[in-house]
Amino acid sequence: MICLGIEGTAHTCGVGIVDDQANILANELDMYRPEKGGIHPREAANHHSDVVVSLIRKATETAGIGFRDVDVVCFSQGPGLGPCLRTVATAARALAISLDRPIVGVNHCISHLEIGVAKTASSDPVLLYASGGNTQVISFNNGRYRIFGETLDIGIGNMFDKLGRELGLGYYAGPKIEKLAAGGDKLLDLPYSVKGMDMAFSGIMTAALAHRTRGERLEDICFSVQETCFAMLTEVTERAMAHIEKKEVLLGGGVVQNKRLRAMVADMAHDRGAEMFVPEPRLCIDNGAMIAWTGLLMHNAGVRMTVEDTKVDQRFRTDEVVVTWR
Repeated sequence: MICLGIEGTAHTCGVGIVDDQANILANELDMYRPEKGGIHPREAANHHSDVVVSLIRKATETAGIGFRDVDVVCFSQGPGLGPCLRTVATAARALAISLDRPIVGVNHCISHLEIGVAKTASSDPVLLYASGGNTQVISFNNGRYRIFGETLDIGIGNMFDKLGRELGLGYYAGPKIEKLAAGGDKLLDLPYSVKGMDMAFSGIMTAALAHRTRGERLEDICFSVQETCFAMLTEVTERAMAHIEKKEVLLGGGVVQNKRLRAMVADMAHDRGAEMFVPEPRLCIDNGAMIAWTGLLMHNAGVRMTVEDTKVDQRFRTDEVVVTWR
């Protein structure tokens, strides 16, 4: 069985094709890059509208299949930016109807976990999901993927990008912050915002900018932001692992490509006698293959949707999904 999945929750439009053995036959991406500022939802949606058809064609060519070889069509139903979600949902509906194939809407956050399990040696992990729009600690428990901790304001990647713009680093600032942080050696005072099992990041950004006005080096600011934020993520992840007694931690989302974050989580896992797993970089970021694979799992477990069921949900909670495929 072959599934085509379309991702489009934020800046990336992606089309992936997988089979029921989790072989990735194609995984094509095109990222919206604003000339200045951050993501404008309508402009990002226009980008997705411009590229989605060519990405579908390219994916089928890469996979070496025809459209009629596709058995299931899936798409990212949420959470995400409304205009972007609606654009890819429309494309998925049009394709499914034209091919007379079933359609499945997929929770974007869950798909990060499922592709990680499929393409690493993990089986029942705690997922540290850190991206631009989302920051959550997730794991399966009692029939659903439960959120054991999450951001109370903005995703960590969003905070990095906002901070980067204010510091003159440009957009998609995460890699630039990581590079600058490598040259830092002074830990500046920043709020450590862990509240129970949840986190907050906007106050850290405000405090970091205040240090800049006082003349602190960019390298030390970036170093301090990374050390503080990643310590918060690691702490919440460790407490989730202890609470539900799991011995695996899986990383997902674009921010987990940061080497310092990986090192901190790896040290924590080692000290607990646990294992850390990270998919290849192309599967950490938003992509169509993870949507296709999760949708295929859902379809094979009996999930069926009508077109009327495919309304997008900008605030689609991870723990709203009844997990029938585990």
